[in-house]
Amino acid sequence: MNEENKKETRNFVSNINVTGEDDEKRTVEGYAMLFDTPSDGLSFTEKIERGALDGVIGKSDVFALLNHDQFRGILARSNKGKGSLTLGVDDKGLLYRFEAPKTPLGDELLENLKRGEVNQSSFCFDVESDTWTKDKNGHYTRTIHKIGNLYDVSPVYNAAYSKTSVYARGKEDLDKSEEEIAQHELDTYYENLNRSINI
Repeated sequence: MNEENKKETRNFVSNINVTGEDDEKRTVEGYAMLFDTPSDGLSFTEKIERGALDGVIGKSDVFALLNHDQFRGILARSNKGKGSLTLGVDDKGLLYRFEAPKTPLGDELLENLKRGEVNQSSFCFDVESDTWTKDKNGHYTRTIHKIGNLYDVSPVYNAAYSKTSVYARGKEDLDKSEEEIAQHELDTYYENLNRSINI
């Protein structure tokens, strides 16, 4: 699987604040990700465990983008924890903060935050370790234990979730395991039945 197919995005509705001096408010901050919060808008339930980001910021090159669109320009950057983008992890989740640049993109973001057009944050990442389960109603749950890399944090206009092959693969692997277990149980049943008949 290539690197692009491993990347996933998730959105969270959380307050994005703009702070600073009254006539020049340009500090943007918010949560890009929340721990132990069930996903919304996916075909399955997903939770990211506390500790999933341990050590990740220090090894990642992370951009602050508008709507994950790097082609429009960047708002800030954190390269291995250093730069104009400040990233921090607390009990709640992944917090980001940056000064909106005095560029058309920075001004667009600030204007749309003031107007309430932008009210969600998102982040792009890949997964190092996760677990899939399926309940008796056939509903899938994914628990992310460890994130591999962060790629960007983004204030976004509306929720859009990446459709990577990771989703299908995780569910297919779980279904395959369940089928193998069921087949093994069936084989064992018939083996025991044959033994009892031959006795």
